Amino acid sequence: MGRKVVMSQNAGKTGPYSHAVDAGGCLFLSGQTPIDPAAGQLVEGDITAQTRQSFSNLFHVLEEAGLTPDDVQKVNVYLTDMDDFEAMNAVYAEQFSEPYPARSTVGVAALVGGAKIEIEMIAKKSQNIEE
Repeated sequence: MGRKVVMSQNAGKTGPYSHAVDAGGCLFLSGQTPIDPAAGQLVEGDITAQTRQSFSNLFHVLEEAGLTPDDVQKVNVYLTDMDDFEAMNAVYAEQFSEPYPARSTVGVAALVGGAKIEIEMIAKKSQNIEE
């Protein structure tokens, strides 16, 4: 059986991967860096702007799958500078309502294209979502 993939024209892509894979009710979203899909380039700006763009990309993929941020169960955040944690966290708090998804935040040495952040998610379809 092949993979059931979800792709969005409104999310950035920098390599040979699917934006998301539906694994029987769980949607595994690939990490999104702050690529502006219209320009095909990293957005300029600080960690706040880059965090917003990463979430925008991810939420477009969720929407394509018929899901919302309320369906997100787990988030992994990768930062190239842990001094950006507070600013990232402020944007993060605006993206979800309580209770928040589980989350890990990890400091990394570098990200593709010089991005300051990459975010990946796992979402679970509610029983009332039609397939």
